[in-house]
Amino acid sequence: MRIKRDDLVQVISGKDKGKRGKVLKVIPKENKVVVQGVNMVKRHQRPIPQLREGGIIEREAPIYACKVMIVCPSCDKPTRVGVKFLEDGTKVRFCKKCGEIIDKA
Repeated sequence: MRIKRDDLVQVISGKDKGKRGKVLKVIPKENKVVVQGVNMVKRHQRPIPQLREGGIIEREAPIYACKVMIVCPSCDKPTRVGVKFLEDGTKVRFCKKCGEIIDKA
């Protein structure tokens, strides 16, 4: 999986197609990601004393990683991601459209 937490991604299919958001959580076992403001679902929450109040809350649900693409910080377009090794041996991700390195590392 080439998507990491805090990456900016864009949804490419489904009801939220075109929306952009930051990756909040990555679930590699299920090949899913949780994206901020995408795939919002309503949950009926029971109140717990001294902790939270009850009611209907809205939160993000996981979405399949194949339905999102990383947005390149330099060309600002959704792109596929490649992996290469630099001369000093560090492994970095790069944009397949413009060739710029995505990792800030």
